[in-house]
Amino acid sequence: MKKVLFVLTSHDKLGDTGEKTGFWTEEFAAPYYTLIDQGYIVEIASPLGGQPPIDPKSNDPGAATEDTKRFDADLALQEKLKHTHKITEVNQKDFDAVFYPGGHGPMWDLAVDQNSIALIESFYNHKKPVSFVCHAPAALKNVKIDGSYLVKDKKVTGFSNTEEEGVGLTKVVPFLLEDALKANGGEYSKGADWAPYAVEDGLLITGQNPASSKLVAEKLMAQLKK
Repeated sequence: MKKVLFVLTSHDKLGDTGEKTGFWTEEFAAPYYTLIDQGYIVEIASPLGGQPPIDPKSNDPGAATEDTKRFDADLALQEKLKHTHKITEVNQKDFDAVFYPGGHGPMWDLAVDQNSIALIESFYNHKKPVSFVCHAPAALKNVKIDGSYLVKDKKVTGFSNTEEEGVGLTKVVPFLLEDALKANGGEYSKGADWAPYAVEDGLLITGQNPASSKLVAEKLMAQLKK
C-alpha cells in the first residue's frame, strides 16, 4: 500500500484584512478522494498540528464540487482533520510522496516554515515525488537542493498573477506566487484562468488553481505506479 503525506497550512489570517483564510476545501478533498479511492493511504500534517483552518470562502455554494459535497458528509475525515500530525512528527521515510493543497494560508506559513522546507528537501533528495496545487507552490519558495532553488530550470505552475487579480488580493498576499517562482529560476507556465492545468518536471508536480487539484493527484499516482 503506497502512502502519501498531505501537508496543510496552519495560517488563518488573510493579511491585515481582518478576514480568515486557510486551506481550500476542494484542493484537499479532490486529491484526497482520488488517492484513497485507488487504495492509497493518506496521512495529514500541518505546522501546528491539530485542526488546520479552512478558508471560509471555499465553503461557499458557488465553490462546491462533488468532492466538497462528499467532504461535507464525511464525518470520519472531518474528525481525522482535527488531529493532523505536526510536521516535526512525520518523516519522509514513512511515505512514498508528499502533496501540498493550497488556499492562501501557505503564502504566509509554509513559504517560510523551516520544518516544511526540510521535509520537501528530504522527499526530493530521496527520489520521491513532491506535488503542490494553486497557492501551495509557495512552500517551494525557500527550498533548495545542492545550493540551488528546487524550481530552478524546472517546469512549474501555480496560482497566476491574473487569477490573484481576479480575486482582488494582489495587495494583500505577502508576494505574488507567479513572480516568486520566476524569480527563483522556475520555467513558469499557465493555462487559462480557472481552467485545469498542471505540469511535471521529474519528481516535481505543480497545478495552477483549484480546478487543477485532481489533475495533480492523477499525475502523482502515475509517478507512484512507475
